[in-house]
Amino acid sequence: MEKAKPVAKAAALDGKINTSVEALSKANSEANAAVTKRSAEAKKLLAEVRRHLKKKTTLTKRSKTASAKLKKDANAVNRKAVATITKELKTTQSALDKARTGKAVVLTELASLRIASKRLNAYSKAIASCDKALNKPAKKRRIAKKSK
Repeated sequence: MEKAKPVAKAAALDGKINTSVEALSKANSEANAAVTKRSAEAKKLLAEVRRHLKKKTTLTKRSKTASAKLKKDANAVNRKAVATITKELKTTQSALDKARTGKAVVLTELASLRIASKRLNAYSKAIASCDKALNKPAKKRRIAKKSK
């Protein structure tokens, strides 16, 4: 003979529901904190990329003028200026590439976090509205008087 499964107790079910709701609210707050942190990180990386791009454009312009001076007058000072600018341009380009890859990673993670956070917020709101509806006191019905 098969052993019958025990029937769940109301207190045990109530405890499971409460722990699940608490876990959901905890996950919701953690997701919101993660979105806030990643947003700040993405904003910082975006500013860094802009800064490097601006520096790169100014160095490119400076490199063109220095190259023109070098063509006009090929002396040691002009050669050194072109070499310095080229070296600085390489450094800026590598920093720009590094910032761009970091930004791409953070933005991908941020998009995933926002989707998860949106789902958690929706679940929390739905559970809150259901709890509100279930916890309403029962309405008392009036018995209508019959007219004679």
